[in-house]
Amino acid sequence: MFKFNKEQAENWSTMGPRAMFGQFMLNLGKRVKKLMVLSGDLGRSSGLDRFKKKFPEKYLSVGICEQNLIGVASGLSREGFKVFVTSFAPFLSMRASEQIRMNLGYMGHKVNIVALGSGVSMAYLGNSHFGLEDINCIRSIPGINISCPADCAELGKTIYDYALNERGPSYIRLTGIPGRKKTFEKDFKYKFGKLIQLSNGSDALILSHGSVVSECKTAVNNLKLSNINCSLINVSSLRPLDNAIFDKIKKHKTIFIVEEHFSVGGLYSIISEHLIKFNIKKKVLGLNLGNNFGPTGTYQYLLDYHKLSSSKIEKAISKEIK
Repeated sequence: MFKFNKEQAENWSTMGPRAMFGQFMLNLGKRVKKLMVLSGDLGRSSGLDRFKKKFPEKYLSVGICEQNLIGVASGLSREGFKVFVTSFAPFLSMRASEQIRMNLGYMGHKVNIVALGSGVSMAYLGNSHFGLEDINCIRSIPGINISCPADCAELGKTIYDYALNERGPSYIRLTGIPGRKKTFEKDFKYKFGKLIQLSNGSDALILSHGSVVSECKTAVNNLKLSNINCSLINVSSLRPLDNAIFDKIKKHKTIFIVEEHFSVGGLYSIISEHLIKFNIKKKVLGLNLGNNFGPTGTYQYLLDYHKLSSSKIEKAISKEIK
């Protein structure tokens, strides 16, 4: 059971998702006997420095060779190891896509991919390192779970769940940077594949995942001051998708889908496809990264540029509701 308190949540937020991934794996190294953590020459960037010193027999770097990274991980999984692999989101989801398709999707090897720096969190490293279309790439392959935790606290619950249970092949998308706003101030009940409702309101429904959930949360609180009350749901599991989401959608006239991903293939596409399939007619508005390569800059600048900062989200919802 993974639990945390308010002080831990604050400290974890300060450290950021990559550092906390390494810390969570360090803790799991003591609990999971046949654990293996693999890196594509990104041990330090993955927060794994302490892990590889403490558990050198459980850590392996294959170098800058993501295709081999997935191949080696699949072989270890087949031999009964609990395997996590890390690299930047585009290098895994795109450069190693054939190996992920065959070894994880088709052959079902239970490898857990931890995608670093998804969305635009790599800031000045630019579009070569941004995870803009990674959900689209991975969800086109059958049989792979997709999780996108809202903050470090939910990341901890997600990592522990995958490490201590048999979930099958998975893709865990890390967004955000050190010092980001927290989504969860106190401990909460986490259940694999289930929605987490963060607020209730009848004026609109906001569906989001990843670091921008905290931006949505701030926007929702500010909108209340203008007598606009919104429901906010954290959809951290994009596959499997909790079917309860459609009961929530049916209760609202207007749906906003906010995500740090291209407009193609992410949660906006997932929800739209399901609404068409089940003939549910709703007004659905997507706030996302559009479908164009954007600029580089600080993470906050990029969120604001793409209208994913709390003030821009608040403005978009207020304009639509009024």
